[in-house]
Amino acid sequence: MTVNLLDFNQAQLADYFKGIGEKPFRAKQLMRWMHHFGVNDFAQMTDIAKSLREKLAAEASITLPEVQTEQVSDDGTRKWLIGTGAGNGVETVFIPEDDRGTLCVSSQVGCALECTFCSTGRQGFNRNLKVSEIIGQLWLANRSLRQADGYDMLPPGDRIISNVVMMGMGEPLANYDNVVTAMQIMLDDSAYGLSRRRVTLSTSGLVPAMDRLKEDCPVALAVSLHAPNDALRDEIVPINKKYPLKELMAACQRYLVKAPRDFVTFEYVMLDGVNDSVEHARQLLQTVRDVPCKFNLIPFNPFPDSGYETSRPDNIRRFRDVLMQAGYVVTTRKTRGDDIDAACGQLAGKVQDKTRRTFNRIPVEVVT
Repeated sequence: MTVNLLDFNQAQLADYFKGIGEKPFRAKQLMRWMHHFGVNDFAQMTDIAKSLREKLAAEASITLPEVQTEQVSDDGTRKWLIGTGAGNGVETVFIPEDDRGTLCVSSQVGCALECTFCSTGRQGFNRNLKVSEIIGQLWLANRSLRQADGYDMLPPGDRIISNVVMMGMGEPLANYDNVVTAMQIMLDDSAYGLSRRRVTLSTSGLVPAMDRLKEDCPVALAVSLHAPNDALRDEIVPINKKYPLKELMAACQRYLVKAPRDFVTFEYVMLDGVNDSVEHARQLLQTVRDVPCKFNLIPFNPFPDSGYETSRPDNIRRFRDVLMQAGYVVTTRKTRGDDIDAACGQLAGKVQDKTRRTFNRIPVEVVT
């Protein structure tokens, strides 16, 4: 079986080349061809000796996942369904804005954390994505966008995708090693050259892995909070039972010591009658009082049989005002791509569930 070179960061590629009797500097050359120039054919890598190109073609590959479908929203958002074999697929979303282009990348086929308001969690869990399947989403999106109307005339050095958020299907820190390796490729100047401030990892709160990430690859951090107290968060974000809010807040403080930004972004999905009252906002202020942070309020994006409704605009405004009056920066996320089910919380893909999960959902009791 040939080795897929997309699974390696530059240091791992250097080890690979040493192992086949080649100079380690070949790793930098190959990274530039694969990622910076988007080339997956060894024959086109003209500054690499022909004998080495033939050797690589015989012993290795640059194998990408397959795009099964591409959809374009009325607002310009693009969603790709990317096959991962055995009837599975993950979804990747590109969100164009005036000052940036953000790619939302998946890390797992499904998710095992069972957050009750998330369409991905309802699909169950199949497996972790390989490095090549994670970084392959960025590779494929770059290629697709370069061929799309409006982007096809850009010079090769101009970056369409300026930001990457690990906020797609799955819990990134539950696939720690592969996600970190993929992010190292994103940050590598010989590959995509993104800054740590422009790569954001979103976690539901896997505390030990947050501490590891701080040392191994500190990027911008977003935490899926969604509740102001343990009782409610236990219900809607079940990982809270293992890592409750006190532990999570302490981990956020530790992370900021090495983070590229001096704040954590707390994501908070607004669920009508569940977590969106003024009292909930006041409790939230107490919960995060020791953590430098910003808030991103996310109006719930409905999906079939979710059991939830989107908070009313007036409730979102009142909730936001409580936080802003306390001096916090608060944004309310604009829903993008909901007409193609590409909005936050709607990604489902294709998941052959290995958890044999059943969903007999009951309404969540509001805890104040």
